[in-house]
Order: sequence, then structure tokens, then C-alpha cells
Amino acid sequence: MVDPEQAVIVNALVRQALVSAQEVMGENGLNAVLRSVGLARFAGNFPPNDTNPGIKTVEYAKFNEAIETFYGRAGKGMLRRIGKASFQYGVREQGALMGVAGAALKLMPQKGRIKFVLNAMVNALKKTNPQVDAWVEDESGRIAYCESTCAICLGRTNDQPVCHLYAGSVAEAVRWATDQEYEIIETHCIAKGDKYCRFEVGELKT
Repeated sequence: MVDPEQAVIVNALVRQALVSAQEVMGENGLNAVLRSVGLARFAGNFPPNDTNPGIKTVEYAKFNEAIETFYGRAGKGMLRRIGKASFQYGVREQGALMGVAGAALKLMPQKGRIKFVLNAMVNALKKTNPQVDAWVEDESGRIAYCESTCAICLGRTNDQPVCHLYAGSVAEAVRWATDQEYEIIETHCIAKGDKYCRFEVGELKT
């Protein structure tokens, strides 16, 4: 197991996060947040789309925390929107693969679609960064996406779950796979002292 303090986020994932954040926050908003956490080198200068180390995971966690702080009460919703944009970015970048997946999904029941897309997220993350430890649970009729190496809350402490960007990505993945909006609830969070972060697929939104 990699020491969390030495864990890294590869360039491709850093780029994905920055492109998505700029789409939601605007260039000025993103640059202000980057400067506030010592990542000014990425202002107007996103990393290449490769698997070389980009930033330390602890830096990525601080970046997420800074967005929440910067936008105050609106920060949680802002991060969820960035998470949704992040998944959409992945679909654009892997258009051919997602096209095949989309065709396969049409033949599956709803629960199968959800598990399929969440497992695809797990596999994509592990392929990009072998340090990732993520999996999909299906217990007591509830499907959940879990990760013990969550980069969003590393080094953070809170009495409430803080991985809003991740929840947004999971929500958008499920919507993409099912054409329906589901509630995504973070039931466990490393920032709360849990051993892993867990995002449960809840009820359909009305």
C-alpha cells in the first residue's frame, strides 16, 4: 500500500478536474482557487493528458477544500457540478468506448446498468492510476461505489462527508447509464474517520 502522503494524481486526472472546474467556475474563479493553494502553475497551463505524476494527492484534497471554502454555502453544489462535468469529460475523451458501453447497456435491466457503469469507473481509475483501491458493493439491495484511496478528503477532518465532487461524478455516471436521476448519498467518508468513502445509489429523484 502506498503511503497516502506520497500518493499522486496523474496528469490526465488533474487535467480532467481542471477542465471541469473551469467549465463550472470560469477561468478567473479557477485561477483564484489555484493560487490560494499553491497551484498557480496550472493557471492557464493545464497538464498534458498522460499518466505521469501530476500533483500529490494531498494537494488535490486541498484544491477541493479550497473550492468549498471559496464559494461558502454554494460550494457543495459547485463541487457536485464539477463532478458531473468531470464524468462528461471522460465520456467525451473515451467516446468510442462509451459508445460500445451505451449499446450494451440498452440490453440490461436498471440495476445491471448501474453496476456496469460504476465498475467501469473503477476499472478506468485503476487503469489510469494503479495506486487506486476502489470497488463496487451490492449488499441488501443497495449498490454503492467505494474507495479507500479517495483523493478528495485525504488529510481533511469533518463531522460530515466532504467528497461532493466524487458524489457528482457518481450521480452523472448513473444518470448516463440509466437516463434517470438517482440520489447519491455519501454514507462513509475518510474525513469522518471511516476507512473508506462510500457513495450509495439511493432513490429515484422525482
